[in-house]
Amino acid sequence: MYSTNRPVNSSFSQNTNNNTSSSLPQRLFTRREVIPPRNDVLWRIERGAVRTLTWSEDGAFITLGYWGPGDLVGYPLTTVKPYQIECLTSVEVSVLPPQMWHQDVEALVSHIQQSEELLSIVHRKPISLRLWQFLVWLSEKFGREVEQGKLIDLNVTHQEMAEVLNTTRVTVTRLLQQFEDEQVLVRHKRRIIIRLPNKDGRK
Repeated sequence: MYSTNRPVNSSFSQNTNNNTSSSLPQRLFTRREVIPPRNDVLWRIERGAVRTLTWSEDGAFITLGYWGPGDLVGYPLTTVKPYQIECLTSVEVSVLPPQMWHQDVEALVSHIQQSEELLSIVHRKPISLRLWQFLVWLSEKFGREVEQGKLIDLNVTHQEMAEVLNTTRVTVTRLLQQFEDEQVLVRHKRRIIIRLPNKDGRK
């Protein structure tokens, strides 16, 4: 019934970075910590997950992206203000100075592609399709195969999903329950497993 096409693999290969990662400065951040707002470096995620976000005049959060290993994030990549990089897990990053940015063109291209892909999902209608395609997107980026389907190995709260999809937490909760009733989604502790019979969408 619902489907999503992924023309590119948003999980950036780290093979080209193996030689440089060990020589770059490393930083560790804890869950919910905010990565410092520096304009002179980019951060390459080696381990963990972050989200980038801004907020409206009334204080409502607007999620701009979710990023994992191999992705580049940083304040030089945006003109949005305010802007924040929040750690969703414990995170390890490499610090890339400007003279090294040209070496990570593939990651920069991936950043643009993922941002546009998420933007296209956020504007899908109806909201049930929007939520389902967001779950598929998360499963492609942060998922791993398990016996029941694909487990999203990241704890994204109902409120955080609502902030991404421009809807309410109540709506997200209701639709997740609907997906579970339809047996296209399974709960596993605080994680979600989605079932994709054809690997690219929902029945």
